[in-house]
Amino acid sequence: MIGGIMMALAAGTLISVQTMFNSKVNEAARSHTTTALVLGMGFLFSFSLGSMLDGADFFNLKPMPLWFWFSGLLGIGVVTCVVRGVKLLGPSHAISIVMASQLICALWWDSAGWFGLDTVPFTSQKAIGVIVLICGVLLFKAQPGTFTKNQGQNS
Repeated sequence: MIGGIMMALAAGTLISVQTMFNSKVNEAARSHTTTALVLGMGFLFSFSLGSMLDGADFFNLKPMPLWFWFSGLLGIGVVTCVVRGVKLLGPSHAISIVMASQLICALWWDSAGWFGLDTVPFTSQKAIGVIVLICGVLLFKAQPGTFTKNQGQNS
């Protein structure tokens, strides 16, 4: 379990850093160029590393549903949407919405048992957690109040 927590923390950190890098690349290139560069470099590195470490087993694929082969297309959507979201909202706000959306969707898919996942019951505790998470995102973006005291005036 600790290993899984460490990997999840590392993934969150890497996603945040990658988002900042992608945002800077997007300042110098168009959105789709940024996406092509990011995913292209990821492909080249993964292909090279996989070929070196796994050898022939790298190409040994087990049967899977056809739609799983299109996950790379989802990656295009992820990178494009995150880059544009950061540009429009700023990094902190965009990433907080991305994380909230990930958790809500994961909970939904777990509860429905979609994509071959084990069905996990949706409980009131999970519902409260989602509500608190959404409230946290709203609070995170909320601007400080504009209420000021009348300085130097007596009531």
